[in-house]
Amino acid sequence: MARVIHFEIHADNPERAIAFYTKTFGWEFKKWDGPTDYWMIATGPAGEPGINGGLIQRRGPVDGQAVIAYVCTIGVTSVDESVTASLANGGTVAMPKFPIPTMGWLAYCKDPEGNIFGMMEKDPNAA
Repeated sequence: MARVIHFEIHADNPERAIAFYTKTFGWEFKKWDGPTDYWMIATGPAGEPGINGGLIQRRGPVDGQAVIAYVCTIGVTSVDESVTASLANGGTVAMPKFPIPTMGWLAYCKDPEGNIFGMMEKDPNAA
């Protein structure tokens, strides 16, 4: 069974979004020490139920194609197999598989209702 492991906020202005979520909910943001501008989000203490997330600069203008929602990411053993299963069950590809260096592979699909979700395959050698 695959589990939701992460959520992601896409923002035109990351600093503005960080200020909003920090002031509104007390979330803590820490810039990721990777090759991409990305901020890890802690939404609460480690021992409490819930998931943490991330924030990234939106990829593309808000024109109906860019992500304009929180995206939940599901941990999978194979992004390729999961994309194939999504397509076989009526889904579509929103963003093809791409590497998150040192972390793994990520792809975004849409379910038959148009909801976007991510699928992440761990791979420390992704580049």
